Amino acid sequence: MVGMADGLWNWCAAQRLDAERVRGALAGALERPVGEIETTVPGALLCDVYHVGGDFPTLVDVYLAPGELAEETIASAVAVRLRTEVLLPDDTLNPTRYVLAEQDGTLRPVHVTEVETDDGPERRHVRPCTGSDPACASPAGCDRSRFKPDPTPERPAVA
Repeated sequence: MVGMADGLWNWCAAQRLDAERVRGALAGALERPVGEIETTVPGALLCDVYHVGGDFPTLVDVYLAPGELAEETIASAVAVRLRTEVLLPDDTLNPTRYVLAEQDGTLRPVHVTEVETDDGPERRHVRPCTGSDPACASPAGCDRSRFKPDPTPERPAVA
């Protein structure tokens, strides 16, 4: 039995994708029907897909998202099915921080520059969350996330 609907997922994909392809990938990951906002199929999730500029031009809004499944798990499965990176909000209040679901399903924290446009938010300049990015100094605290900063030899964590 499918659990209660929990809310809304807002993602963006690193390619300009057709709405049917996105809905198909989401339906495959969830193993349940996914339709357009006007859908009257019982039990179907509703998914709106539209396009903006930026490095992640396909915006995906999933309504009636299932609360019993982790959003990042489904985003990861969708990224694999679409063969493109998917950005989703992380668990901090830092407005520049996201989780990146890579094409192979890997999840990692990143920072993104976001600009609001008349068409919607455009996201550009994705960079790893290493703990040393100036955006990591936000009071929202990247270190408080369950997606911890990932220091690299080129960008060590701040001591």
